[in-house]
Amino acid sequence: MELVPLRPEFAAEMAAAGANDDEVNRLTGTHGTFTLEDYEAYIERTLNDPNRYTRAITEDGKFLGEVVLTINPHNRSAGMRIALWGGFGKGYGSIAIRHVLDHAFNERDLHRVDLEVYDFNDRAIHVYKKLGFREEGRLRDALLWDGVFHDAIVMSILSTDNI
Repeated sequence: MELVPLRPEFAAEMAAAGANDDEVNRLTGTHGTFTLEDYEAYIERTLNDPNRYTRAITEDGKFLGEVVLTINPHNRSAGMRIALWGGFGKGYGSIAIRHVLDHAFNERDLHRVDLEVYDFNDRAIHVYKKLGFREEGRLRDALLWDGVFHDAIVMSILSTDNI
């Protein structure tokens, strides 16, 4: 597994993966559909945004997912998100998150990284807690999926936490 900067050539793999994975869409709360052009534009925006740190998660050059920090330099904080379309159960998500936390705290001198995860995503919640994230609260009924409301759990990790 490698973490590499997001590149334009990943757009086709992102479009193919995103269009065909209902479970990943549910875990990320993604209701929309995106075209190849949407992914190309997203990559272009990402590459030109100094307050975004994005790494593609790859295996043998194949795109498996991405991990992203959206940085607020004024507050020394960032929102984090991760999406994996492959490589489950191999620790890739944990490796990717450790990498962006190292970048956030040691390279960018951030103090806080936060995320939201839906209450039914037990696997992700377990990983986040294992890596030192703490639950801060809930956004009640934040996601409506297949006619059922779900809470979003807000979690964070601080540079001063013992991780």
